Amino acid sequence: MAATNNEVWQSATVVAISDVAVGIRRIELEPSAPKHAEPGSHIDLLATIDGGQEKRSYSIVESKDLGKTLVISVFKAPVSRGGSVYMHTLKPGDTLRITQPLQNFPLRVGAERYVLLAGGIGITAIMNMAAVLRNVKADYTLVYAGRTRAAMAYLQDLQKIHGARLQVHVDDEGSSLDVNALVGGIDPGTELYMCGPIRLMDAVRRSWTERELVLPDLRYETFGNSGWYDPEEFLVRIPRLGIEAKVGQGRSMLEALEDAGVDMMFDCRKGECGLCEVRILNLDGAAVDHRDVFYSERQQHAAEKMCCCVSRAVSSPTGSRTDANSSATPAVVTIDVS
Repeated sequence: MAATNNEVWQSATVVAISDVAVGIRRIELEPSAPKHAEPGSHIDLLATIDGGQEKRSYSIVESKDLGKTLVISVFKAPVSRGGSVYMHTLKPGDTLRITQPLQNFPLRVGAERYVLLAGGIGITAIMNMAAVLRNVKADYTLVYAGRTRAAMAYLQDLQKIHGARLQVHVDDEGSSLDVNALVGGIDPGTELYMCGPIRLMDAVRRSWTERELVLPDLRYETFGNSGWYDPEEFLVRIPRLGIEAKVGQGRSMLEALEDAGVDMMFDCRKGECGLCEVRILNLDGAAVDHRDVFYSERQQHAAEKMCCCVSRAVSSPTGSRTDANSSATPAVVTIDVS
């Protein structure tokens, strides 16, 4: 059974929609029970997927008029589990069920210095933090990395607002972010807040550890749609329960197990809390694609457990099997649950 996080559900009306980058849509919501959202907050909402209601989480980009208007931005993922596709069908006047703002990624005001790091759509979790730090005249640097400028939401607005405090790194312009250089230039007493793809997050955590910087000064939020391999269809088996389920490219193992009637524990659905942990009994495939930030590097290499809300099994050592109709044999992971 899922933890509730003290969720208070309410209705919300879509009041405005606009495109802010290639594949990224800005959605303004008017909730029925407004509550101001602090930096780092998110909302959960119910998305209609295959005729059913499924919960999805989105960072709050802006909170206007004490929460009377909440703004989120949604990237239409190339391999979507259905949530982003649904969100991109919304139009003004539509209504949703959403929670009041929830907080798993708080900003601590009062540090000596700050580095805010956003990779791609991760800017949605970081923007409000940058605005607050600017307003309180804190010493901060905002680092924004992306593949192309056209795919970087709010880039021009951020340049106008933050000026020289904004550092932009664009892959296709030859200015990709050098993580070791970034972390190597951080002085003790600096707090780093980051949100982005798992590869970026993992690189920062490794560099931070190698420099022996204070671990509580590194704070992050993840989204579970990025991994080391492209997502592919695989099978999950629970012999003790006599269950076998197919996990499609656009579905999580957790969702597949729930559909098969397994009573699962979970909370964040982002690979952060570890509640959905399952024990790996056997893997008939190339690797487990650990997409969580719950396990250490050693634990991930041991491949004894996995967070089934985000992690996957892959059949190819290169992760190149992306065609759902491929004749290649899908990976099979045999697990047990608590």
